[in-house]
Amino acid sequence: MREPVVLIAGGGIGGLALALTLEQIGVRAVVFESVSELRPLGVGINIQPNAVRELYDLGIGSDDLDGVGLPALEWALVGLNGKDVYAEPRGLKAGYNWPQYAVHRGRFHMLLHAKLVERAGEGAIRLGCRVTGYRNNPDGTVTALIQTADGGRQEETGTLLIGADGIHSAVRAQMHPDQPPIHWGGAVMWRGTTRARPIRTGSSFIGLGTHRHRMVIYPISHVDADGLADINWIAEVTYDDPGARDSGWFQPVAIDEFIGHFADWRYDWLDVPALLRGADIAYENPMIDRDPIPTWRDGAVALMGDAAHAMYPTGSNGASQAIVDARVLGARILDHGVTPDALSAYDAQLCEPVSALVLRNRGAGPFGLLNMVDERCGGVFDDIETVIPREEREAFMAGYKSAAGFAIQKLNSAPSTIPPGARVGA
Repeated sequence: MREPVVLIAGGGIGGLALALTLEQIGVRAVVFESVSELRPLGVGINIQPNAVRELYDLGIGSDDLDGVGLPALEWALVGLNGKDVYAEPRGLKAGYNWPQYAVHRGRFHMLLHAKLVERAGEGAIRLGCRVTGYRNNPDGTVTALIQTADGGRQEETGTLLIGADGIHSAVRAQMHPDQPPIHWGGAVMWRGTTRARPIRTGSSFIGLGTHRHRMVIYPISHVDADGLADINWIAEVTYDDPGARDSGWFQPVAIDEFIGHFADWRYDWLDVPALLRGADIAYENPMIDRDPIPTWRDGAVALMGDAAHAMYPTGSNGASQAIVDARVLGARILDHGVTPDALSAYDAQLCEPVSALVLRNRGAGPFGLLNMVDERCGGVFDDIETVIPREEREAFMAGYKSAAGFAIQKLNSAPSTIPPGARVGA
């Protein structure tokens, strides 16, 4: 009998987390990544406690994560007048058994890659290979159709194929050929990092403004000897008439092209224009997602990460959910073997609730509190208690955490997704 092998289309965070998970449980995997060289691209992302737990169980601990980011201590929403709408501790300070991490996406990606090569060898990932489609075979195997960087064509047959190839997934496009186009609601984001002094706790995630005109600010490195850190920021504006612009652009942009939207955002604790001016470069891209699909599985093929559930980043849980996908898929393979039955169980467990989360994030996610403030007082207030009482704010946030899978008591008391030492066939 041939050794089972799982083919993974895409070497992003989700694909590498799955490859590491399969290595951990004794299943051979090969990752096919379209770029010819991996580089530490991107800016900041948050990894929620439910995903940090999974990383710890993968043997990627705080020493590793502190090298690519730092634990988040606070999550805060602030109104246009600079006053708090809602603030709460995060990670260990909130009572979780695991921290929340704010990391540089590219450095975190390279960390996962280094761990995979260290544990599974160089052959575990093939660069310059893009999966363009697949063929479910009569004998139950699956063949990945691959285009190489030099324009060549290859085929690779395996036991299962997992599409972790992002929002523009070719695997998903074949699985759901009639899917609607990428959804863009008119929000444009400008992203960058600035070397500056952290504010509030020194590791606070701050959402400032309104649901249609806001900043997100948080550090993604520990402070240096001068008290400075890499501060990740996202400036965002939602246009009522977004026009016919292609919804897939991602491009460098001059600060002067968007700073005017935030020219008056100066407070005694933060100077937003100065923060934006301090960046070496900024990138412009749309806030996009995809409509949910009824299933992530087709025979011996399944989707995960953004290929399955690309979502607005309003809940800071896109990367976290990709990591959780990988671990749940690994757990179902432990239950059912390297079989389509494992994919069915994975699909049944995650497709419906995560699809609901996609739509919840489209409705502003946890930033929905800013919607409520805007509706009730136009975003300006003296005492937030007279606008949204604390009990209502806390209930709103508790509902989001539950939907996103990181309610404190439930997460802290849940058994490990993959039991220590578990191996397929053991």
